[in-house]
Amino acid sequence: MAGKDSLLPGGEVEILSREEKLHRYLSMLESGDLNDRWRAADALGELGDHRAVQPLIRALEDEHVDVRWKAARALGSLDEREPVLPLIRGLEDESSWVRSGAAWALGNIGDDHCVNNLLLLLGDPDPEIRRQTAASLGDIGKDVCKTHLQSRVKQETDEKVLDAMHDSIMRISAKVGYVK
Repeated sequence: MAGKDSLLPGGEVEILSREEKLHRYLSMLESGDLNDRWRAADALGELGDHRAVQPLIRALEDEHVDVRWKAARALGSLDEREPVLPLIRGLEDESSWVRSGAAWALGNIGDDHCVNNLLLLLGDPDPEIRRQTAASLGDIGKDVCKTHLQSRVKQETDEKVLDAMHDSIMRISAKVGYVK
């Protein structure tokens, strides 16, 4: 829906201004319809308007995992510092999708206040969570992330996670100006 104009029932294209889209998506985010809520969260991330931050933070508490996951991803796309603490709480969500979305969002935002929380996820039983966490730590790019990734490499058995860890170690090394 985001980035494209909506088709009306008669096949006509509905042209909406950015402001109209924002208000429509914000309204959909409060809808009783699950599909409207997750589509709105996705669209708000694509729209990139900072006024969506607080409604998306509230959506992190939605009863449906799809909405929480899309809200986490959208908040990471907005590149705002305000959702960092709610996203850190999202790292503890019961859903691996939400934990992964929150890890991605925090890496994309790049705020190093979440590093310790992300480091804990390197021990998550789900390899996709560990892979995304390793990638996010590489995005944040702090030397402490590299040190922890290097120490976890020896314990990791999943190839995709190992690849993400090695990639992040190399990216961090490039950022800090040396390769070990």
